Amino acid sequence: MLTLKQKELLMFIHERLKETGVPPSFDEMKEALDLKSKSGIHRLITALEERGFIRRLPHRARAMEIVRLPESVPQGLAARSRGFSPSVIEGSLGRVPQVAEGEAVPQTVAVPVMGRIAAGVPVEAIQNRLSTIEVPPELLAKGEHYALEVKGDSMIDAGILEGDTIIVRKCDDATNGDIVVALVDEEEATLKRLRRRGDSIALEAANAAYETRIFGPDRVRVQGRLVGLIRRY
Repeated sequence: MLTLKQKELLMFIHERLKETGVPPSFDEMKEALDLKSKSGIHRLITALEERGFIRRLPHRARAMEIVRLPESVPQGLAARSRGFSPSVIEGSLGRVPQVAEGEAVPQTVAVPVMGRIAAGVPVEAIQNRLSTIEVPPELLAKGEHYALEVKGDSMIDAGILEGDTIIVRKCDDATNGDIVVALVDEEEATLKRLRRRGDSIALEAANAAYETRIFGPDRVRVQGRLVGLIRRY
């Protein structure tokens, strides 16, 4: 399974090879995917190579070839949607339905599971609806929701463990102290507590083994706020 950014890069390289026969440069790839640094491109290319989608040719600068393409390429991929965006949640999915007077309140609400989120060192942003999970309505706030499986241990002191499923209300802002899904540099998603420090944004772990990371306001985008947690034993 590829992340959205991996698919974008793969298709960009594929189209450039078809058009010119020459792979794009790292600067061209960085600009095409609107990334802040070339290090993000290096990570994406390594991931594509490890998954068998591209092959880098030895002894030749910039040389690579496409080995295979995804079985299905989403429509509109050429438009290159930016980053992790749970806007794929449609209709009433993930939303508490309106109940008319006299009607029974539903026992559960179907919430889409969008993939994994790092509670540790940020991983590449994920935008894959994997399944749905039935959630009690009392866990949900107003608005749309999505679920993520937690990977990592940086939020253990907040009671969030690896393997937990978190329920997130989709929003683009948060108050100090909220635990949020944060998108860093439009390419890495992480679960952290958000603090504003003057013109900067701090993403705080709830584990003394992890340092607080400080970013400029243009480098962090809130993708949702934690509203619930589900744990299986």
